[in-house]
Amino acid sequence: MLILSLAACTGMPAGVKPVTGFELSRYLGTWYEIARLDHSFERGLTQVTAEYSLREDGGVKVLNSGYNAEEQQRQTAEGKAYFIGSPDVGRLKVSFFGPFYGAYNIIALDKAAYQYTMIAGPSTEYLWILARTPKLDGSVIETLVEQARSLGFPTEDLIYLQPQP
Repeated sequence: MLILSLAACTGMPAGVKPVTGFELSRYLGTWYEIARLDHSFERGLTQVTAEYSLREDGGVKVLNSGYNAEEQQRQTAEGKAYFIGSPDVGRLKVSFFGPFYGAYNIIALDKAAYQYTMIAGPSTEYLWILARTPKLDGSVIETLVEQARSLGFPTEDLIYLQPQP
């Protein structure tokens, strides 16, 4: 799911800023993928989730999974993430492939209740909308998509895992 290619870096798209006032303890737990831009590592997957928990070394354990209908089974990838800079800024690097890290930039977050978030990779080719439940209110999706569009993401290419608003 949030696996980035080996060529990916830990940068941020131009003009995009991570959220501040981030609280990892509130972010931990299960998130459901609502929408994403297409990439080969997630192609064909439905019922996609990301589970975040603390690692003994102070990092974050990342467990991504999704259902592959063609193979009729869930696929799972385990990774690790660490903050880039201050832990109150939503900017992490995540690795599923040994020493190779990709960007995990939290660019929108429901700071009141931590019920939805939007993640960007190192460029506008990587975008995910996640929520605490498998469905998210259409007006929230529309707001997030408009924010992403204004930042230069190709939102017309989003794949929705729930009915489009």
